[in-house]
Amino acid sequence: MKLMRHGAKGAEKPAIVDLHGNIRDLSGVLPDITADVLDPKQLAKLAAVDIEKLPLVDISGSGRYAPPWSGIGKFICVGLNYADHAAESNLPVPPEPILFMKVNSAIIGCNDPVVLPKDAKKGDWEVELGVVIGTKARYVSEDDALDYVAGYCVINDVSEREYQIERGGTWDKGKCCDTFGPIGPWLVTADEVPDPQNLDMWLDVNGKRMQTGNTRTMIFGVAELVSYISRFMTLYPGDVISTGTPPGVGMGRKPPTYLKPGDSMRLGISGLGEQTQTVHAWDPKLIDG
Repeated sequence: MKLMRHGAKGAEKPAIVDLHGNIRDLSGVLPDITADVLDPKQLAKLAAVDIEKLPLVDISGSGRYAPPWSGIGKFICVGLNYADHAAESNLPVPPEPILFMKVNSAIIGCNDPVVLPKDAKKGDWEVELGVVIGTKARYVSEDDALDYVAGYCVINDVSEREYQIERGGTWDKGKCCDTFGPIGPWLVTADEVPDPQNLDMWLDVNGKRMQTGNTRTMIFGVAELVSYISRFMTLYPGDVISTGTPPGVGMGRKPPTYLKPGDSMRLGISGLGEQTQTVHAWDPKLIDG
């Protein structure tokens, strides 16, 4: 299933994408796609619904793709999880996964505006596979780890490199800015992604291809990451893990290339959909609206 939400902030409605790519209204079946819906039993009930009988929804005009589920708990990120990205960052391949967090106020819909913070100098892009937890996970084995995954999604781990690297402390300063976590358009349930380690991914800036990769080149795969992270914190339904980016980020280009107001980012992962964001200068109205 491809689950999604649409509508203005605070008035989002649940929907599902049928086999023909049409959006169908789910509001008569459930009030929202929440973390509770991601439980395997609840997903099984939802899968039994006759989607073709649900009303069609048209959001092709001014409609908004919202984050695909509500009640996102933890937004956990993995750094330097592709060897070639570590190389372009002039950093060694990590012996264990590097973990950091994005705060929930960074989360936006997949096509919402990306707003650079005041005095931003080095805004950057990162297409990443998101792993959505559906079952409480604590000290799970790598062999069982994928059983705890509800589905997958596209994430743009937008970053401000000066804040991240040059301002002292951890990476969070450059990762947690408002609008720096576009998610969606869909949450694709795990049954439609038989091999999360074989997904093509790409990102364009202003129509120019910047990133091309495949999840097969991850240093630490999805199952290993879920198992590893569950040793340090309990994972709950609705938590999401952003699993790292392939090479081609602005910081690694020669010379480095960074985002500026007016730029457009377009990115996607095979089977999981596409995102498009326009970059804006600081404007709180675009964040709160």
